[in-house]
Amino acid sequence: MGAYKQFLASDIVVTPLTLNKSFYFEGAAALTASNVGIDRYLGLCTSSLFNPSTDPTTGQITPQYQRLVYSSIKELYYSNYLNSTASLGSPVVTASLIPGANKAGDVLVGPTSSAGRYWNYPQTTLTFEHYFPTSSNSYIGVFSIPVGLFGNYIQPGTFNITSDSGSIYDDGQGNLIFEGTNAICGQIFYPHGLAVITSDSQPQGDTYGTAILGSSLYGLSDTIIVENFITSSNITCSFSSSLTIYETQFKCTAGQNEFNFSQNPTISSGSTTYSSPIGDIITPGQYIYPFATSSYFTPYVTTIGLYNEQQQLVAIGKLSQPLPLSPTTDTTILVNIDR
Repeated sequence: MGAYKQFLASDIVVTPLTLNKSFYFEGAAALTASNVGIDRYLGLCTSSLFNPSTDPTTGQITPQYQRLVYSSIKELYYSNYLNSTASLGSPVVTASLIPGANKAGDVLVGPTSSAGRYWNYPQTTLTFEHYFPTSSNSYIGVFSIPVGLFGNYIQPGTFNITSDSGSIYDDGQGNLIFEGTNAICGQIFYPHGLAVITSDSQPQGDTYGTAILGSSLYGLSDTIIVENFITSSNITCSFSSSLTIYETQFKCTAGQNEFNFSQNPTISSGSTTYSSPIGDIITPGQYIYPFATSSYFTPYVTTIGLYNEQQQLVAIGKLSQPLPLSPTTDTTILVNIDR
């Protein structure tokens, strides 16, 4: 025996809820653990012919060719920041394309005199110079954090890594800072869980592009430092994640004289009990006791089932204690589901 009641649109409320969690991992084994999955890659700039048998690979979890790591990062995140000499970063010399709902809604930001126009996922509305090494045999380092850890994005200002070479943190504006020298040594892309250490040399300059926030140099002192952050086993990584979940609240209302029956088999005479591997099971008898058929009968609610349109059970709500239904007033029970 069962009964169903259709929800009204006003009975269902969906509320977004942002959750934050801090993570700290120490040691290479902690980063690569099966329930973590933080990988580190070296990207190599090379013009030599690709040979799948001899090309160097990288990655502690998922091997990748070093040249492909370099090329992918360059095209995705730095293509707008390379000038014609393609050696040092410079202020944006090509326009960034901000996609609209359709082609007519696309917006170009920045100079439009150059040919290349790409969206490089800027992490701030400020205009920064980005340095990206393009000389032969130069390296970049990449930290790749899985989406299962960072959720929607890494919280700005919470990323930090340390190795034997020192400590790197983010400034909340998408830049990686080498602690001690306060040098910009790369960028972090918060929604992608990627931190890119770009500097294998220290270009001259002391500005953040056109937005002057202080005096800072670009880059680390040598390639060895970049490699150390990627290959060292003496490594720590910490950050805070941000994840939006959606709480759906169902307002389950039993009007007066609705659901005035019970599915408890003990209300019938001749019910029997037998043991099973999952516990005692009671089977109902043939006759319902008179008290359960009177107009004063008040059943108790212990469980609420939520069904789809095909009357398939998709969720069950258990009450902490039985709740009597009122014969004179409506009874409303709120069921919350987080997803």
